[in-house]
Amino acid sequence: MTNDERRIREKFKQKTWNEIKTNDSWAIFKIMSEFVEGYERLSRIGPCVSIFGSARTKKDHPNYKMAEEIAYKLTQHGFGVVTGGGPGIMEAGNKGAHKGKGTSVGLNIELPFEQHDNPYIDHDKNLEFDYFFVRKVMFVKYSQGFVVMPGGFGTMDELFEAITLIQTKKIGRFPIVLVNKKFWGGLLDWIKQTLLEENNNISEKDLNLFRVVDTADEAVEHFIKFYEKYNLTPNF
Repeated sequence: MTNDERRIREKFKQKTWNEIKTNDSWAIFKIMSEFVEGYERLSRIGPCVSIFGSARTKKDHPNYKMAEEIAYKLTQHGFGVVTGGGPGIMEAGNKGAHKGKGTSVGLNIELPFEQHDNPYIDHDKNLEFDYFFVRKVMFVKYSQGFVVMPGGFGTMDELFEAITLIQTKKIGRFPIVLVNKKFWGGLLDWIKQTLLEENNNISEKDLNLFRVVDTADEAVEHFIKFYEKYNLTPNF
């Protein structure tokens, strides 16, 4: 036993330490159950696009209306829509899919605030998760692309994880569309100037892993053109 381990053990009562180890071991089965249920239910949804964005976006906001329009138009081209299942942009995405009579999937997670099921998810396609990392695997594994609307830390997390997985060739490339050039402009300038030009932390070709658009038609067109080159099949 190292000195660090000894100090930690002294800080906790032995009973508490054993409980921690036991709880960690049993958590594996809960994690496995979430993966199994997710794989079983999502393997049947067909080609879908995930739509991300802020849960705090109000129904009368232009970004809400844009997400709804994009989702609707995607369904008219044979795609379903996957969202995080909550309010805001997620609700808009599911609403557009519902309006277009397409597949509408919600991957919900319990949060201390702002998260609740929206009413536009197909009843048999509403999944609940306890673990963010399991939920994120489902987004990547069962989506044929990402539409990323303006959002906060969670949106950025999902965006950069997808870009990283494609960049490192851990998954096959799929289209990633960032909507609203004004919103994304500052971040893209920083990526180009600081990551690429000043520090050489990325390659210039990495900038081609995503597309920035301003309209629903531009967003949907990017998906259509991308899949004109490939058979439209699920990632699994």
